Amino acid sequence: MLDKYGVGDDPYCYPGTNLLKNKLSIQDEKLLSEAERDLSFVAAAAIEFKEPPYDLAYLCNIHHALFTDLYEWSGKLREVDITKGYTRFCNVSFIENESNKLLNKLSQDNYLVDLEYSEFITKLSEYYCDLNMIHPFREGNGRAQRIFFEHLVINSGFEISFDAVSVDDWIEANILGVHCDYSKMKAVLNICVS
Repeated sequence: MLDKYGVGDDPYCYPGTNLLKNKLSIQDEKLLSEAERDLSFVAAAAIEFKEPPYDLAYLCNIHHALFTDLYEWSGKLREVDITKGYTRFCNVSFIENESNKLLNKLSQDNYLVDLEYSEFITKLSEYYCDLNMIHPFREGNGRAQRIFFEHLVINSGFEISFDAVSVDDWIEANILGVHCDYSKMKAVLNICVS
């Protein structure tokens, strides 16, 4: 579970709890997790592939589509600093700038189109981990980011499926990516992308 660092209550949560305020007024962590999973699964099926630009607005639109039935702040950049375990994600005051800088670089890299497979996987791994460190939303970053990168992969002429990768391997790849060690993410994406 994401924990806010800093002082004071998290305005995204019900007072005195770590439970996110939601449109369904769910105040049980397990039920909220199930609602997130189920609603975002249905919403994901309705998100259509689009061609570039794959920019911050595109990512925000994906997040909004996934979580609009549950959270008022769906598709909006977070307004609090967050941490998960020992990882502190991008400071809230830099999210928009860092996201735009990274995604502008992706645009300059022609959205990874026409790269050889090995170079594609290398760059895809780096972009994935770097965007994950920004963690632009209060919750739902992983789901939104996977769809964003699915579209990037498809646009580059490849296919992707995360089904063959274990949750543990995926988490480890993301944790190592925090330290700019992209080796595990490259190994994971080698399995996912064809």
